[in-house]
Amino acid sequence: MRLLHTSDWHLGRSFHRVALLDAQAAFLDHLVATVREREVDAVLVAGDVYDRAVPPLTAVELFDTALHRLADAGVPTVMISGNHDSARRLGVGAGLIGRAGIHLRTDPAGVGTPVVLADAHGDVALYGLPYLEPALVREQFGAEKAGHEAVLAAAMDRVRADLATRPAGTRSVVLAHAFVAGGEASDSERDITVGGVAAVPAGVFDGVDYVALGHLHGSQTITPRVRYSGSPLAYSFSETDHRKTMWLVDLGPDGAIGSAERIDCPVPRPLARIRGRLDDLLADPALARHEDAWVEATLTDPARPADPMARLTERFPHTLHLVFDPERTDGDPDVSYASRLRGRGDRQIAEDFVAHVRGGTGPDHAERAVLHGAFDDVRIDTAEHEREAGR
Repeated sequence: MRLLHTSDWHLGRSFHRVALLDAQAAFLDHLVATVREREVDAVLVAGDVYDRAVPPLTAVELFDTALHRLADAGVPTVMISGNHDSARRLGVGAGLIGRAGIHLRTDPAGVGTPVVLADAHGDVALYGLPYLEPALVREQFGAEKAGHEAVLAAAMDRVRADLATRPAGTRSVVLAHAFVAGGEASDSERDITVGGVAAVPAGVFDGVDYVALGHLHGSQTITPRVRYSGSPLAYSFSETDHRKTMWLVDLGPDGAIGSAERIDCPVPRPLARIRGRLDDLLADPALARHEDAWVEATLTDPARPADPMARLTERFPHTLHLVFDPERTDGDPDVSYASRLRGRGDRQIAEDFVAHVRGGTGPDHAERAVLHGAFDDVRIDTAEHEREAGR
């Protein structure tokens, strides 16, 4: 059975205030064309269809058009909600839409109920695990702890229990939206850390033939059976080096992965990060290749130059982001503080702040628990508001 694995469309999202709807439409054209040209048997969409719980009407219209086109292609599609989606909104009409071969899996209660497809070699059971916010589903799943690993393990127990009731030789596929250990994050994913832990071990998914993951925006292979497709478009400059693709996976008669091919997605405009003094950036002939790219420029001039954006856009007309990182000595306090922030998450920044105001003494275990608890409360509150917005 040939599977096309994609995720993280984020319909309605912009890139540094540049609208991406046309680029997202071009990707969906490419998706449908790939389905037809490569004789795909099933499409897997592993969450974050939309960029926010209440998407703009233009994004909803684009999604509606995509559903009709996939249904017209006659190829079953299994789709789960991600942490950016409102599960309730995305799942409206799921029963009716399912009759057209578009299977929306947004209700946590349904994780053990697969979409069953068949080919010449027998059945394939496809289980959709929507994004599971631990604090909201812990009791429902009977998980001992309110963490991602605990709730995903409980969900997978339901998957394996159902699979055990099916005929011998039934192949299995799981769609999930999570941060799996070994994956590489970028700047454009929303933090889903719970209690200081974001990642879950890949072993949680043991016992199934293929796991189609969403959430991380870079295409990557955790194990041969556990993969991220990544987002079809770049949503931050941290993705400058990403190759945006979908996975075309052939699932063999015995559940083995016969092949896994990356299918390139259309690139609306390349990304470039350039760094240096303004005059050098404007004069360097080696940067000519970036003149048509979306550019993030980091200026290292010791003093802020006059009209930097206007001057940059004369050569790089698609400059979208300007960063100032002046050249200073190693002992400069401003630089050392900036370097402490670079590459750190919210929790680490908060702990660093405590250490800073105390003259070097960071939070103790109890204080760290309070800080992490505050971040968890904010994230849970956001999830609950989005769930309410979806009703």
